[in-house]
Amino acid sequence: MRKPEDLLAQGDGLLVVDVQRDFCPGGALPIPEGDEVVPVINRWIESALKKTLPIYYSRDWHPEGHPSFEKNGGDWPVHCVQGTPGADFHDDLLLVPAAVVIAKGVRFDQDQLSVFDQTGFAEKLRRDGVKRLWVTGLALDVCVRATALDGVRAGFDIRVVVPACRPVTPAGGEAALDVMRAAGVQLLGDNG
Repeated sequence: MRKPEDLLAQGDGLLVVDVQRDFCPGGALPIPEGDEVVPVINRWIESALKKTLPIYYSRDWHPEGHPSFEKNGGDWPVHCVQGTPGADFHDDLLLVPAAVVIAKGVRFDQDQLSVFDQTGFAEKLRRDGVKRLWVTGLALDVCVRATALDGVRAGFDIRVVVPACRPVTPAGGEAALDVMRAAGVQLLGDNG
């Protein structure tokens, strides 16, 4: 696979989706091998920094009583509750102080899987001059998928760095790749 520095160009942005402790091994909602994305994403972050490109991090930032939690009728165990250690970014993830952090999943009336869902993210990208968005993170078949599809609908050239993502399940990951490919998302490295 080509190196990030060979692919990134002016007009690009880098998005790191939900690389939080609760989504990594040992967390409340662990994604298998979720922590293995960190060194891959860090290389992309370093390359984006060298090219002075904008970097964005999203995080689930759920209030207590969030509707996505099983105990409240949702699909997921309690995870990424605001201010808890599980909501923190992975310890080894390179955090850029000047980067923008987008909190999602903060509403009491619905979940927000996509980073574009009522967050103002599309407007921020346009203000920053981003035309092409490279997407990395967790989970490939949930929040990465939703974000990539919404990004295409918002008119952006979306590139998902598959080696920098992990799915909740292998079958879910394959299905997500098919749906994203059909929607016009470019998938980098989905063959290994």
